[in-house]
Amino acid sequence: MTPSFVHIWRLLRWGRTLARYGALRGIERDPLTPPQVRRLVRLARFGARIPKQPAYADAFEALGPAAIKLGQALATRPDLVGEQAAVELSRLQDALPPAPFPLIRAAIEQGLGKPIEQLFATIEETPVGAASIAQVHRAVTTDGRTVAVKVLRPGIEEEMARAIETYEWAAAHAELIGGEFTRLRPRLVIATFRQWTARELDLRREAASASELAENMAAVPGFVVPAIDWTRTARRVLTMEWIDGIKMADRTAIAAAGHDGKALAALLVQAFLRQAIADGFFHADLHHGNLFALPDGRIAAIDFGIMGRIDRRARVWLAEILHGLITGNYKRVAEIHFEAGYVPPHHNIGEFTTALRAVGEPIRGLPAKDISIGQMLDGLFAITRDFDMQTQPHLLLLQKTMVMVEGVATGLDPDLNMWETSGPFVKEWIRSELGPEAWLADRIVGDLRTLAGLPDLVRRIEAQFPAPGGAPPPPPLPEVQVIRIGSGWRYAAVAALAAVAGAAAMLLLN
Repeated sequence: MTPSFVHIWRLLRWGRTLARYGALRGIERDPLTPPQVRRLVRLARFGARIPKQPAYADAFEALGPAAIKLGQALATRPDLVGEQAAVELSRLQDALPPAPFPLIRAAIEQGLGKPIEQLFATIEETPVGAASIAQVHRAVTTDGRTVAVKVLRPGIEEEMARAIETYEWAAAHAELIGGEFTRLRPRLVIATFRQWTARELDLRREAASASELAENMAAVPGFVVPAIDWTRTARRVLTMEWIDGIKMADRTAIAAAGHDGKALAALLVQAFLRQAIADGFFHADLHHGNLFALPDGRIAAIDFGIMGRIDRRARVWLAEILHGLITGNYKRVAEIHFEAGYVPPHHNIGEFTTALRAVGEPIRGLPAKDISIGQMLDGLFAITRDFDMQTQPHLLLLQKTMVMVEGVATGLDPDLNMWETSGPFVKEWIRSELGPEAWLADRIVGDLRTLAGLPDLVRRIEAQFPAPGGAPPPPPLPEVQVIRIGSGWRYAAVAALAAVAGAAAMLLLN
C-alpha cells in the first residue's frame, strides 16, 4: 500500500501544474469549497504565475495519460467542475507523441507469442494515431488483409494504477469532509473511472465489446463495426479490419466526396438511439475522430474501449424524462425522479415539478431544431444541488455521449431537428415498452416462468416435509414428570436416568 505522504506529494505536484494553468481558480473561488480544500489550493499555487483565463485542457494534458482520461470523464460533470471547465475539458485532445517502434514491436511479439514476421507481411512503423493509452499501426496480414493494429503504450498499466490509487485516496479523504462532497460522491466517481480504464487497458475486452455491438447493430445496416481478428488479438494487442473512410471531423472532405450531411446526421442519431434506448449497450465515445463516412454513405465507428450499459428500467425512465420535458408533462417527469430515487423523498414533489418547469419552458418556446440536448442537461444539472440529487454514475456516460452525438450531428447538418429525428423512435419505443401489449407480454412471460418453477418448488417442499411412511415410525416415549426449575419448566431427565441406572445396578447385584 502506498504511504499517505506519497499521495500528498503527488497531489501537491499535480496541483502545482494545475495552478500554473489557472485550473484551480474555480475551486478556490467557489463559496461551497471547504476551508481545508481552499487551503491546499492556496498552498499549491503559492508563488506560481496564474494566467487570467484558465486553460483546463492544457493543464490536464500536461499531467499525462491518466489525467487526460480523468479530464474526459470530468467533462461530463458540469455540476462537479463547473460549466466553463466542463466545456474546456470536452476539448481535450487524447493525443501524445508515439512510443518508439522497437518497443511496440516487442509488445506485439510478447503479447501474441510469435515473431512479427509470422503475423504480418508488412506493418507501418509510423502510427496512424497515438493516444494516451495506445497507438494504432496500419498493417497487412500474412494472408493479405489490411488491418489496424492497436497496441498499449509500454508501462501504461503501471502509470494508470499509480494515478488511480492517488485519486481514490483523495476522494476518500474528500468525502470525510462531508457537505457538498457527500452529495457528489467522489469515491463513486473514481470507482466508475477505474472501471472505464480497466476496460481500456485490456484490449480483449474492447474486442469483445466491438463484437457485441456488431451483433446488436445488425438491424442497422448503415452503421458499420469493424470485424475483429481474434487470432491476432491479446490483452495488449488488438487487430481489426481496416476502415477506409473520411473522418467526420473533416467536413470539407465529406462535402467534396459528395456525402449527404443530412442523411449522415440522421443515421448517426438513429444508430445511437438504437444502441442506448433499445439495446442498453452503446458506444460511449462517439466523437468526430472515432467516426468515419464510408464511400457508400454508411458510417463506421472505431475505438470501443469506452462502452456504456443501462438496464431496461433506467432506459424507460430516461425515455419518459426526455419525452416529458418536450411535451411539458413536468409532473410525470418529477414523479419519475422520485420513483427512480434520484431525488431524496424528503423533498416536495411539487417544488421539484416547478424547478423542472423552469428547465423545460424555455425549450418549449423554441423551434425544435434550436433545442439543444446539452443545454437541457445543463439545466437539469443546475437543480441537482438544490434537491440533494446524488451522482448517478451509470448515467454519466449516456449524458456525455448524448452531447457528443448532438455535436457531431449538428456539425454535419446545422439545421438538424434532433427532436423530429429522434422523436418517432422514442415514442414508438415507449409505446412498445409501456403500452398494453408490452404489459400483457411481460405478464405472460412472468406467469410462465412462475409456472415453470412450480415442479421444482413442489420437489423442495416434499424434501422438507416427506410423506407419511417416508421415515420409520418413532418408538414409544415414556411419560416424564415435569417439574419447575428456576423461572421455567424443565424435563427431569437427570432424575429419570438416575432411577434407571439405580434399577440396573440392583439387578446386577442380585
